[in-house]
Amino acid sequence: MKPTSKIFTSTHYYQTMNQINRRSFLKKTAAVGAGVSVLPTFSIGKPGPSANSKVNVAMVGAGNIAGMAYGGVQTENVVALADIDSRMFPARDSKYGALTEKAQKFEDFRVMLDKMWKDIDAVCINCPDHNHFVATIAAMERGLHVCTQKPLTHNIWESRTLLKAKEKYGVITNMANQGHTYNGIRQMKEWYEAGVFGQIKEVHMGLAGPSWNSRYFSKPTEKLPTQPVPKEVNWDLWCGPRPKTGYNSMLHPLKWRGYYDYGTGMFGDWFCHIGDGPVWILDLYEPTVIESEVRPPSVDGFSPDFSVTRFDFPKHCKRDACSMYWYDGRKNGGPAIKHPEEWDLGDVPDRGSFWFGEKQNAYLDERSNNPRLTTKEAFKAFEKGKNIPEKYPRVKSRGPHQEWIHAIKGEGPEPGSNFSYSAPMSEVALLGVLAQRFGGKIEWDSKNMKITNRPELNEFVQEPVRKGWEAGRDLWKA
Repeated sequence: MKPTSKIFTSTHYYQTMNQINRRSFLKKTAAVGAGVSVLPTFSIGKPGPSANSKVNVAMVGAGNIAGMAYGGVQTENVVALADIDSRMFPARDSKYGALTEKAQKFEDFRVMLDKMWKDIDAVCINCPDHNHFVATIAAMERGLHVCTQKPLTHNIWESRTLLKAKEKYGVITNMANQGHTYNGIRQMKEWYEAGVFGQIKEVHMGLAGPSWNSRYFSKPTEKLPTQPVPKEVNWDLWCGPRPKTGYNSMLHPLKWRGYYDYGTGMFGDWFCHIGDGPVWILDLYEPTVIESEVRPPSVDGFSPDFSVTRFDFPKHCKRDACSMYWYDGRKNGGPAIKHPEEWDLGDVPDRGSFWFGEKQNAYLDERSNNPRLTTKEAFKAFEKGKNIPEKYPRVKSRGPHQEWIHAIKGEGPEPGSNFSYSAPMSEVALLGVLAQRFGGKIEWDSKNMKITNRPELNEFVQEPVRKGWEAGRDLWKA
């Protein structure tokens, strides 16, 4: 079903970014620092803080990457876990056994939310990419705060729908990209806005992976054969909104990322870290052209050994037109990331982002942190003479989950990677996925959410879903 209402455009993203919708919150407010707002506490329709002023947290996805979420909510109550694989629930003697020992366990997150939503304040979404949207919006519809792993969604329509959901339900949202809580990305933005670099004409970024047959990636040589489903796994639930295919251990557990039906390749794994700095600092939200410049053949439906993808952005506000390049797979035979020739800071990094400016060139690491200029002499002179005030408040929390918890409790501002930011940023990454997946050039009409030169690709802008997994369509009604 295609949306019939007026498309919610990325232009609106700029207007809503970092704004706080309070309509559905309790009326509790506070203030910290000089005019910094603090969000109200706990979920809509809730009677107030949970026992001992702790947030009651549920997990969708209980193993592997969920460890990041457990680490960020250790001060709270983990009251429920949902996972399609019973082997993923933390053992009593494991690192997070004590934290999760009293949590009720479910196979289906929808059953968990139906039975326990009144006892839950917030939900961490730690499942594979293709299930991020359905789990996230199901929690938001019940007035529960959400922190979702990156990339936020599997397709562009889902990202825009989650932004609509944020406006409607008024819950506190965050995407779990750690670098957006670090100081370096804020420092780089202050340098840029102070005119240190002048206009940035190009950003070249990426990393050397994927590493095949590693923890997260396995490389098929042909279409995967169907294997017996382990007794601990509900494979139908794992497939979720995507067409049900045969089980194979190269998909689950953990190695689904390279398969486009479920994952988003290296873009989904790393763009929300490495691209975080360029997108946020330079306002790179609405590319008009996305082109796959380098891409070798691969098994159908699977990401390539390496790629180079270009994004062209028109002039915006004070920024001139700019191009951003994504590289992956150097270790698999791909080209190295283009870097400034004058670099003399040791070995040239094989990951992160290189910024080409009119006045100075610069670099951010793979978490959009640790900014630096590209020569010892330039950086030394800059450090000696700089007098750039701290404009963007530093995040005191340790990572995105703790930042999110503090906001829920009214102890800190809205998270920096809330959906008003992370939805349009993820959209840029997902456009890159489409160019990498299908090759060639994509001409993008952001206002109407359409690919104009290759209309056959628009079915991947809003992917069809299996019956029973429809969600979010009502948010597009007039």
